Amino acid sequence: MVLSRNTVNGAMFLIGTFLSMAAIFVLLEAYFLAVIQVLVYAGAVMVLFLFIIMLLDVRESAAKKTSVYTWVASVIGLAILIVGTASIVSADSIKTKAAALPEPSGASLKPFGYELFTTYLLPMQVTGFLLLIAMIGVIALSKKLNTDGSAK
Repeated sequence: MVLSRNTVNGAMFLIGTFLSMAAIFVLLEAYFLAVIQVLVYAGAVMVLFLFIIMLLDVRESAAKKTSVYTWVASVIGLAILIVGTASIVSADSIKTKAAALPEPSGASLKPFGYELFTTYLLPMQVTGFLLLIAMIGVIALSKKLNTDGSAK
């Protein structure tokens, strides 16, 4: 997604990432969150991103340059991924079964909110972080450069 030279392809890769997050919610037995993940993030938000990308008409020639910073960022990202994966695999909390959401009692959303921001805090933060990265990428790609190289 990050190294894609075409912005539309990058957005499609982000949709795949959001669908993967929905699959993680299914594995955590949070089916409602998985459905919301698909409907809101992979559906509505990505349609908005694709509309903005196509409306801005980002030129392909500006994205074709590969610098040393791209490779350095890739190596740093891979190192963070390896360390994060190793820490998650070695954690004791992953060996226990995830708690199911409590049954709704009346019209109160308090138990749902409590579980959402305690048991499922990490997946929610990862989802929000992915959305933030996508927004920053769209802003960075939408900047148009003057002929002297400065941003408009």
